[in-house]
Amino acid sequence: MSDAFDIDVLVIGAGACGLAAAISAHDAGLSVAVIEKLDRPGGNSSLSTGSVPAANSRFQREAGIEDSPEKMFSDLMGIAKESDDTALVRRMAEVSAETVEWLVDTVGARIQLVTAYKHIGHSVPRLHAPVSRRGQDLVDDLIAAVEARDIPIAVGNGARDLIVEDGAVMGAIVESSDGAQPFRARKTILAVNGFAGNPELVKRYCPEIAGAQYFGARGSTGEAIIWGEKIGAELANIAAYQGYGAVAHPHGSLLSWTTIEKGGIIIGGDGRRFGDESIGYSGFARVVLGQGEFAYALFDQKIFDVAAGEEEFLELANYGGLKKSDDPAELAAAFGLDAAALGADIDAYNNAASGSGTDMFGRKDFGLGPLKAPFYICRVVPGLFHTQGGLCIDGDARVQKKAGGAVPNLFAGGGAAAGISGRSGALGYASGNGLLTAIAQGRLAALAAAREIGAGS
Repeated sequence: MSDAFDIDVLVIGAGACGLAAAISAHDAGLSVAVIEKLDRPGGNSSLSTGSVPAANSRFQREAGIEDSPEKMFSDLMGIAKESDDTALVRRMAEVSAETVEWLVDTVGARIQLVTAYKHIGHSVPRLHAPVSRRGQDLVDDLIAAVEARDIPIAVGNGARDLIVEDGAVMGAIVESSDGAQPFRARKTILAVNGFAGNPELVKRYCPEIAGAQYFGARGSTGEAIIWGEKIGAELANIAAYQGYGAVAHPHGSLLSWTTIEKGGIIIGGDGRRFGDESIGYSGFARVVLGQGEFAYALFDQKIFDVAAGEEEFLELANYGGLKKSDDPAELAAAFGLDAAALGADIDAYNNAASGSGTDMFGRKDFGLGPLKAPFYICRVVPGLFHTQGGLCIDGDARVQKKAGGAVPNLFAGGGAAAGISGRSGALGYASGNGLLTAIAQGRLAALAAAREIGAGS
C-alpha cells in the first residue's frame, strides 16, 4: 500500500451492509476498517426481522420450492410498477441466492428458509431468516465473522465528510475523541442508513409519510444524500420508503403482520375498517396515518397461534400488548370504540371472507378465513422505518454521477443507495428488500473494489 493511504477500504457504517462489505473485502485480501457513528453496530438491520429473500437458493430446492431470478424480478416489479433502475432490480434478483448461501457458508449466519408464510410481494416462499425473526441475531452473526477476521470496528467514530480530490473520493474526515482527523483510503464504501430520521429530507423527498413517527435506527440522518449532492452524484428512487402499518402502542414493537396477512383486520377510532389491509404493511402505513391518531388490529385465536411462532409477537402478548375476549363489544369498550360499528364490520368482513359477499374495500386475500371468537385486539400506530431511495449505483454498487460515469473510488449500498422498492411511495416494498440490497450491495461493492485495486485503479 502506498504511504498516501491509511487503508485499502474504508467502510462507513456498521449495519448489515457495512459488515458484509468488510468481510468480503478482507476475504478478497484487502486491508479494511469500519467506522460507526453510534455506540454499537447494527443500525436498521438490528431492528428488522432478519429476512433476506432469495430466488432458487439451495434451501428452496431442498424444500421442493420452484423459483427463479426471473420470477423474483417479475414479483418485485409487479408491486413496484415503476423504477428509476430496473437493471438494479434484476441484478439483486440474480445475486440473491448466492448472497443467502454466502451468509450461511462463509459468514456462518444461522438463517433458514421460512415456509410458514411468504409476506407481501413474493409469490413463493423465498424469505430466509433467523428462527427468532430478529434482525439482531443476523447482525450478531455478521459481527462474529468480522471479529473472527480481526477487522476493526470503531464505534462512536462517525464521518464528518468525504475527502474529495480532483473529483475522486480519497477517504473521509472521521470524528473521534481526539477530534476530526483525515482517514485516507483507496476505496470508500458508504454503508450508512438512509434519511428517514431527518425530517427535512423526508418532507422534501417523501412528503406523503412526513409526520409519521420514526421507528428506525437513530443514525438514519441522510449523510449519503447530503455528501452525494455536494459531489454531483445522481439520486434514484428517492421518494420510496418502507413504512409499517401496525406498530404496537405504546410498546413501540412491531405487531407481526402475520396477524393481518392471515386474515386480521385494522379498524379506526370509530370502530370501522378503512382500507384494504392486504396491500401490505408498508403500503398500508400511509392509509393508517391518514385516518386518525390510533388504529386497532383485530384477529382471532387461529391467527394468534400462527404468529406465536415469532418471539417478538409473544413478547408483546406477554407484556400486555394484546387484549382478548370472546365478545367484540368487550374489546371495543376497552378502547372506547363504537361496539355496534365494530360488530357490523366484523360481520361484513366475515361475509366476504366466507365467499358470500364482496369486501367493501376490495380485499380478496382473507388468509385463514372468517374471524371467530376468541378475538384479540392491539392498539397500533403507523411508522416510518427507512427510506428506500438514495445514491444511484451501478450493478457493482459504484456511485454514479449526474453528468455520467462513476464517482471514482466511491461505492454505496443499503440505506445509502437506491433500493428496489419502486420509484416512490411504500406500495412497492416487498418483504426483505432492505436487507437484500444491504447485504448484496455491500458484498458486491467490496468485490468490485478488490478488482479495481488489483487492476491498479
